[in-house]
Amino acid sequence: MEKLKEIRKSNGFTCAQMAEKLGMCTAFYWQIENKKRGLYYKTAKKIAAIFKMKPDDIFYDEELD
Repeated sequence: MEKLKEIRKSNGFTCAQMAEKLGMCTAFYWQIENKKRGLYYKTAKKIAAIFKMKPDDIFYDEELD
């Protein structure tokens, strides 16, 4: 999920900060970002809301590959 990682970094967030905002442990968030764990749509919506974006803007292109 390179696009997610780029967006997170460009907004100045660490994995730990994202995990805290999402109410999950840092390891779990890291696994999502590094494709070690699947992503539920509900979580995708929460992540997108943090960046004031739509889930498709972050995750859709990667699903096509």
